Amino acid sequence: MRASIIYGAILGLSTFTKLCAAASSCAPSLPPRPTVAPFPYNHGKPHAVSPRRTKTCYVHAFGNGQDDSQIIFSAAKACNNGGTVALLDPKYIIGQALDLTFLQSVDFIIKGEISFTEDINYWLQASFKYTYQGACLFWQFGGKDVNIYGGGMINGNGQVWWDRMVTNITLQRPILVGVVGLQGGTFNDLSLSNPPNWFHFVANSSDLIFDNMTMTVLSNNSNPSKNSDGWDLYRSDAIVIQNSYISNTDDCVSFKPNSTNVVVQNLRCTGSHGISVGSLGQYLGETDIAENLYIYNTSMSNAGDGARIKVYPGAVPGSNSTSSGGGVGIVRNVTYNGMHDTGVDYAIELTQCYGQSNVTLCNMYPSKMLIEDIVFNDFTGTSKKYDPTVGTLVCSNQTACQNIVATNINITNPSGKVAQWTCKNVDKSTLAINCV
Repeated sequence: MRASIIYGAILGLSTFTKLCAAASSCAPSLPPRPTVAPFPYNHGKPHAVSPRRTKTCYVHAFGNGQDDSQIIFSAAKACNNGGTVALLDPKYIIGQALDLTFLQSVDFIIKGEISFTEDINYWLQASFKYTYQGACLFWQFGGKDVNIYGGGMINGNGQVWWDRMVTNITLQRPILVGVVGLQGGTFNDLSLSNPPNWFHFVANSSDLIFDNMTMTVLSNNSNPSKNSDGWDLYRSDAIVIQNSYISNTDDCVSFKPNSTNVVVQNLRCTGSHGISVGSLGQYLGETDIAENLYIYNTSMSNAGDGARIKVYPGAVPGSNSTSSGGGVGIVRNVTYNGMHDTGVDYAIELTQCYGQSNVTLCNMYPSKMLIEDIVFNDFTGTSKKYDPTVGTLVCSNQTACQNIVATNINITNPSGKVAQWTCKNVDKSTLAINCV
């Protein structure tokens, strides 16, 4: 069957105006959809294969700094249910919040740069709001069977937000890419730059692969970027993140509540806070689960942590905060296999006292999050900040952590002193490290 092609710039919410009978007569050629597959590991669940798309919507930017939001939205509507939205121009501007959670069997090809306007007042009012950790989004993708690729750039123009935070530290900043309720899809060969907040928020989604992504954050003045997590997964299952480079200032990957059956492999992270399970147990009355997570062949340079598991302590009686601990749940079957560190603070940090600076209160009201069946294997490299201590594993009590295993751990420090580890309330017989 010959694919139909919807072609031409559009105004407002009107439909595309020109239908080409043959691609060769009026439309540029498109790059083929990449074949994206988990390698070498998978989570054990099948990945849906997208069928061939049968129509194409070519979106032409207005140019001269004009807002292209509506034409992108209209293209997504016109090519929904089996089409491709082609964004091939050098520059597109998004100045309105885009809800693209209706998508069914759609590809997006991004060749140029998509950037978001710097109108903070508009985005504070119009961005999509979520209660979890105050998350908000410029745009959100959801539905079923969506592939986004093409070698282009998505630019969050985060500097204006970081500058504003000098006078408003609680500023609610948008996340660069929202994936909400998406079942089946891939994100491949894209560059992401300067998010005001996290790079990705992946929520209530499943069967997704992120492959060959380049993510960088860099301030051009003395106001640093804030909370630039690479991927934050929330209530999502069967996710693969692989073959990517992340230069940021917060978690490289963070497994938030109810992240299950996830593989992270072949990542290079610099400047980050580590590959982190958590934070969990933050909200009183909530049950958090992080289970069946496999992290393989990752490198960390100039990072706060390599491998990190962070859960909140129990709630302090009389506290009027419902977001500073007391949640229940479990972290189970997590493996870090093959981590290569260069100049990290801690090669491994396991804590059940996250978010509580008062150690006495943390000990009085220990975490209600059980951590069990955790493996740290084949770690190499160097630590720095706490020389000669290179890692810390501290649990609330002797029953809160079960079956924590560390094998083949070879971390050195700049002084040349014997590497030491802080270990508390863990079974040292399963830890092949120098606990002190």
